[in-house]
Amino acid sequence: MTAIWSDEGRFAVWQEIELLALEARAARGEVPDDDVRACRERAAFQVDRVLEIEKTTHHDVIAFVTNLVENIGDEGRHLHYGMTSSDLVDTSFAVQLQKASELLLDDMQRLLDAIKTRALEHRGTIMVGRTHGIHAEPTTFGLKLALWHAAFARRLRRLKSAVETVRVGKISGAVGTYAHLPPEDEAYVLERLGLRPDDVATQVIPRDRHAELFTAFAEIASVIEQVAVEIRHLQRTELREAQEAFAKGQKGSSAMPHKRNPILSENLTGLARTIRGYCLPALENVALWHERDISHSSVERVIAPDATIALDFALNRLTRLIEGLVVFPERMIDNLNLTGGLFFSQTVLLRLVDAGLSREDAYKLVQANAMRVWDEGGGFAEYLKEDPAVLEHLSVEQIDACFDFKPLLDRVDQLFERVFPS
Repeated sequence: MTAIWSDEGRFAVWQEIELLALEARAARGEVPDDDVRACRERAAFQVDRVLEIEKTTHHDVIAFVTNLVENIGDEGRHLHYGMTSSDLVDTSFAVQLQKASELLLDDMQRLLDAIKTRALEHRGTIMVGRTHGIHAEPTTFGLKLALWHAAFARRLRRLKSAVETVRVGKISGAVGTYAHLPPEDEAYVLERLGLRPDDVATQVIPRDRHAELFTAFAEIASVIEQVAVEIRHLQRTELREAQEAFAKGQKGSSAMPHKRNPILSENLTGLARTIRGYCLPALENVALWHERDISHSSVERVIAPDATIALDFALNRLTRLIEGLVVFPERMIDNLNLTGGLFFSQTVLLRLVDAGLSREDAYKLVQANAMRVWDEGGGFAEYLKEDPAVLEHLSVEQIDACFDFKPLLDRVDQLFERVFPS
């Protein structure tokens, strides 16, 4: 990823654009074929030399073209003909974003594959579902993973769409009117770069396109954080239902040798904040003076490499975390049983309603017995069986039937079929 954003990588794309634009003119008979061949054969740049020239010109494109012509010789006079700097810079930026996005799309697919593998592994691993951090009803750890998979699948579709939005370049001159080069030249260059012409541009490609891509990056980062925060919670000592892999020789604390900290998840939470932070300047780049100034340029030189490198790193780190995640099914069952069966409260409520009690009255009966469990401990089923008001409507056998896991998880396979169609 870093090579894409290096000076060497950027200038290599600039050189190819200049040569393709020259070929387009030659195809129309404006440049001798021998001159085009000479430019192709001798074209070269030296990063140090470009930076040296730029100290005088204070203009990177002029410095680059000057160096290119130094290496080519007289035939280099044909380069950059009728073009403006942004023809080179914005088209190159599109190529770099495509290359970077290809890596990110691959990262996303590997992450999805890793999550799917673990989700299928734990399809039936029962655990308590929590709402507001409090025990709710049973679910499975596989469903939790399926939830993450579905979220990343949505973000993958969004990223693909955003990548297409920025798959545009321009070779249309100083204000985008093709004053000195025809649209046919632009089409020639962009087709060979895997791009398409923008619908309409000024001196620059409109920056709402790029804002869409950086927003997609931010959305991916938020889902990464969603997963990271959940893993951090699951690794808490009081829960310990899952934890990051702890390698031989790894140390958790300089002071406390017993520590196993969720450092990867914490790291991902921090990276998510950083990646989201690049979204706002991308949105603020949309408004330029008369559709063109240079205020966006310095921003993109920072946010494009930083956001893509950080996201590439974060996606790969999360993939390895998921692959190595240690799961404790027995601990999940222990935690599930902490509340003496309170998570069956809705089942009891509905059976009382089925028996003819109003929902309000049924709720009061169930809640009164549930609060005893919270306040006094003991088993929820036992309290229900001791309550005459409950026994007026449900037999002991019917109460026992309420405390069955199977009906609560009967439709897990249907949910899996939605996320992972067979």
